[in-house]
Order: sequence, then C-alpha cells, then structure tokens
Amino acid sequence: MGVSTDLELLEAWKTGDRKAGSELFERHFDSICRFFANKVQSDVDDLVQRTFIACVEGKERFRGQSSFRTYLFGVAHNVLRSHLRKRRREGERFDFGVTSVFDLGLSPTTLIAQRKEQLLILQALRRIPLDHQIVLELYYWESMTAKDLGEVLDIPEGTVRGRIRRAKQLLEEQLAELAETDDLESTMSNLDSWARSLRAKILQTKS
Repeated sequence: MGVSTDLELLEAWKTGDRKAGSELFERHFDSICRFFANKVQSDVDDLVQRTFIACVEGKERFRGQSSFRTYLFGVAHNVLRSHLRKRRREGERFDFGVTSVFDLGLSPTTLIAQRKEQLLILQALRRIPLDHQIVLELYYWESMTAKDLGEVLDIPEGTVRGRIRRAKQLLEEQLAELAETDDLESTMSNLDSWARSLRAKILQTKS
C-alpha cells in the first residue's frame, strides 16, 4: 500500500479517521515548529498547538484549492500575527511590514548556529520586518515558490516576487551592519547556501 497524500489523509480525517489526522499533523509538525522558532521566545509549543487546533476547527472549510501544506502555513501565519499583536502595548504602532522581531524585544534562544555565518544570518533575519523575515524563511527553509508563498500570505504572486527581492536586500544590509569584514565576504558570497543550511539545524533543536 502506497503512502497517502495530504489530501487523502485530509478526506479520511474529515470522515472521522483520527489516525489519518494524526498522521497528517505529524507529517508537517517539524515545519510548523520551524516557522515559529526564529520569531518567538518560549511560546513555540503553544503556537504550534494553536495552529493545529485552528486547523482542526476549520478543516471543513478547506476545499483543496491550494495544497494542504500552504493552507496549514497560512493558519500558522495568522496565529503568529494574532500572538504578536497581543504583545503590543496600548497605543504602540505595530506593522508587520515595518516591525521586526528585534524591535519587539524578542530574543529567540532555541536555535543553535554551528558556524558564525549561520549566527549572523539568524540575527539579521530577526532585524528585518516580519513580513520579509517570513518570506525568506519559507523561501529558504521550506523551499516554497512564489506561488506557494502567495497562497500562504494571501497576496499576488507578483507581490511575493518583489517582496523576496526586497527581503534579500534588507537582509544584506543587516548583515553588513552585524558582520566583521572577513565574515561578511564569506557570508554574502554564499548567502543562499548558508541560509538553507540552517533548516536542518533548526530541526535538530526540536528533536
């Protein structure tokens, strides 16, 4: 018997097959943990749980017009936005297109970078606006296309492509501020490689 697809598991789950639902969530659990890990401090497990609960409650609304994976990340994105907005003080301005994790005073400590280049990229990601951080992390760590990202963020594909380009520019600017000269040259020349190399390391922190 072959491996069931996400949609097959989802349909079985909708008919009451709890085992199918558990398998579906287990399949995507690490990815959702990774989504929250570089953005919050001690709330990762709670936010992952809230994401899956919201998915359970809304499973009948999912019609398969996108992949289950992008649907699930869309739910996680909404959970994150709600969580961070609740942190703001009364009257405090909070715009995902402007505010960064660093601006919010958050210092995620669950990630361990083996190389200085990796640490620089993690720090730089936290210093760019959240909208851009999210795009780059999904692009590098989840290998999402512009089409996938458009479905997750509910924005046009063309807008996503522009955001990726701008996010890379902002990341490079932050790296330039954070890095010493020799470290910067190594990091910038292999930016994509260093950024993607963090994916496995983040998974290790949750194992």
